[in-house]
Amino acid sequence: MGLFDGLRRGADRGRGAGGPGGGAAHPPAEVGPVEAARLVDDGALLLDVRQPHEWQAGRAPQAEHVPMHDLARRAGELPRDRTIVAVCRSGRRSGIVTEHLRAQGYEVLNLAGGMQAWAGAGFPVVGTGGREGRVV
Repeated sequence: MGLFDGLRRGADRGRGAGGPGGGAAHPPAEVGPVEAARLVDDGALLLDVRQPHEWQAGRAPQAEHVPMHDLARRAGELPRDRTIVAVCRSGRRSGIVTEHLRAQGYEVLNLAGGMQAWAGAGFPVVGTGGREGRVV
């Protein structure tokens, strides 16, 4: 099995490799939006793994976009020398990504609650062209 072969299957089943029958003993490490923002301010990469239409509708201004389905092809773009905070809409997909990247030796934390928690905590969400964004 390749680096990210299990990503789509985990998302399609509604659980990551740590779900029932998945084999991982512990859930991925998570942080809330306040800690995520602090980490990003300190130099962590905020990695948004949502679909392009979700990214265009609204994202954290500091985020970089690598959709979950592109991670296998674009894994070489991810830093190994700094923390990565993975985010999706609710935290489920980014939790799967976090688990897989941690297994490959990356320092990754999942943003618990995803962009919904980020926006709910009052952090900015921007859309395409710099307009005010919304989480979809």
